[in-house]
Amino acid sequence: IRTPPQKGAQCTSNLVCALLPRNQPRKNIQTIMDAGSGGKEIKSSDDDGDIASVMGFSGFGKKARTFDLEAIFEQTRRTAIERSHRAFEERQQEEAEQEEAGSSQKGKIRPAADSSSSDKPTAKTSRQRDSSDSGDSSDSGSDSDSSSDLIGPPVPSQLALHRSTGQGDPDDFVGPPLPPGYRASLADDDEDDEEDMQDEEDDNPVKKIPDTHEITLQHGTKTVSALALDPSGARLVTGGYDYDVRFWDFAGMDGALQAFRSLQPCECHQIRSLQYSNTGDVILVVAGNAQAKVLDRDGFPVLECVKGDQYIVDMVNTKGHTAMLNSGCWHPKIKEEFLTCSNDGTVRTWDLNSEKKHKAVFKPRSLQGKRVVPTCCTYSRDGKLIAAGCQDGTIQIWDRNLSVHTKFHCRKAHAPGTDISCLTFSYDGTTLASRGGDDTLKTWDIRNFSKCLNAASDLSTFFPMTDCCFSPDDRLLVTGTSVKKGEGNGKLVFFDRASFQKVYEIEVSNASVVRCLWHPKLNQIMVGTGNGLAKVYYDPVKSQRGAKLCVVKGKRKEKQAETLTQDYIITPHALPMFREARQRSTRKQLEKDRLDPMKSHKPEPPVSGPGRGGRVAMHGGTLSSFIVKNIALDKTDDSNPRQAILRHAQAASENPYWVAPAYTATQPEPVFAEVESEDEEADKEPEWKKRKI
Repeated sequence: IRTPPQKGAQCTSNLVCALLPRNQPRKNIQTIMDAGSGGKEIKSSDDDGDIASVMGFSGFGKKARTFDLEAIFEQTRRTAIERSHRAFEERQQEEAEQEEAGSSQKGKIRPAADSSSSDKPTAKTSRQRDSSDSGDSSDSGSDSDSSSDLIGPPVPSQLALHRSTGQGDPDDFVGPPLPPGYRASLADDDEDDEEDMQDEEDDNPVKKIPDTHEITLQHGTKTVSALALDPSGARLVTGGYDYDVRFWDFAGMDGALQAFRSLQPCECHQIRSLQYSNTGDVILVVAGNAQAKVLDRDGFPVLECVKGDQYIVDMVNTKGHTAMLNSGCWHPKIKEEFLTCSNDGTVRTWDLNSEKKHKAVFKPRSLQGKRVVPTCCTYSRDGKLIAAGCQDGTIQIWDRNLSVHTKFHCRKAHAPGTDISCLTFSYDGTTLASRGGDDTLKTWDIRNFSKCLNAASDLSTFFPMTDCCFSPDDRLLVTGTSVKKGEGNGKLVFFDRASFQKVYEIEVSNASVVRCLWHPKLNQIMVGTGNGLAKVYYDPVKSQRGAKLCVVKGKRKEKQAETLTQDYIITPHALPMFREARQRSTRKQLEKDRLDPMKSHKPEPPVSGPGRGGRVAMHGGTLSSFIVKNIALDKTDDSNPRQAILRHAQAASENPYWVAPAYTATQPEPVFAEVESEDEEADKEPEWKKRKI
């Protein structure tokens, strides 16, 4: 078929005229247009030559193929009708088989779907009607009958159910087909009930308390006075009155629940406070001494604060604390800054990079301007305020950048003379909770600090570090109670923040509850008790990681090499390879001993009586006994020593040999005094008359 030239043909003709030379005849242009439009024939061979010379090619190839559009439409229509009839027959056969098999539910729904499908034609039926209208009039009747037949996949059962019951618009239905036997009304009711129950759980904060399961960590036998968890919740640190700090790794522990490290960072001082920094890489250790310490995650020292001069009156002029520390905490925003308070009456801020001196000093004062001892201190959630609870029952709050005057001050927060053991801010930063030594728990609004919001009494406390904390959703307030030995169980008490009613309590153990910590990321509660236990409460569904990691692991089996029932000391010569060979017969050994002069020698009998012949009867191993043994003389000669000497006098005078010959020429004649009668009389005089020389 040749189509008439369209609107663009005139433009194409003008373009070709512009390309041809001026002397080219107009009829050649018409020939070119006819050839470009796919015509059946070409005018003449002369025209072909002209076209070849102008356009640059020799010819237009084969002649254009002709198409009969009406025949094509008719063939397509008949093919579509045959396919729809075949699909309809297959669908009816499937329905008959399902009815026989007993699927009555689907048999009820599908006719409705078929009837409903006739109301709204599908895309295929609409296209089929359009094609039938454009065809011959003789086939219009058959086309109208076939257009009412179902073409395409079956309508989903829930769509038919919606149409039959009149519930909603079927066009709004989205999603895969629902299972058989499903009732939309009942399912909607169940969903509504579940949503209502979920809303009730969201409204009731008690449902979020993770207390279904617990594990017990044995810190020691004395009070656990400090607890700390890193921000990720992977590692727990406990400190107590036994001076020990123990490290617990939840991911590395097994069912035995043993600490992987224990140390005494402050020697013989009780641990009063522990806290991880906001990055979790260092730990602040506050003990009963005057110097706070900073440890890394593995317990190695990083910093030790300097000690101040106790002889300086003004505590601002000294470099550090001079008395026992009471509490300490890290700055929530600045990872290098931390805060400590002491019995020297000061609250000091420190920089981790400057260990020579404190950063700033805050001095709590009484109403008369006298020094007051701060017992606890903390930062606000934004780090702009510093709060301290004092021994006289007052709460004093300073601006972090202004250390002279207090920004907020409550003189009668708790009973005078009672130590405030804990101060903590809520997560929204508007409420301050205080735990007093007068057995009370109070909340305060920072914007109106003159009067407390709520107060709870009869919460006994015996420890100066009994604390309180807010729940992660800021709707509950938790604290512990103390008991005397044998008079009950220590409890963990939960108060609603708005109404301040006691909504829940947990009996921890038969000892006091000193420390409590509710980690927001793990949703687990850590408790330190007065009998050396650290308990972790968790819920397998509501809690994350933490204690759940170690309870699923079994205890590690001990190797035989590690369990020795008795220690043996083995020397090298005790081994068989070094041992001397033993004689099989004793007779040969006795014969050898007989030939040995040392072994066959008869021992000397023991000395009885005094020593004789250079031997001492009884002697020890001292030097004096050795000397006596070797130089002892035989003192049996009882003769007169003068007679023993003069025994050789006659022989010496008759035969002088050594001295007398040398003095023969010069030696005078010895003259001896004669015995007189006076001497004899003098000898006869009594002793008391004799002259004393």
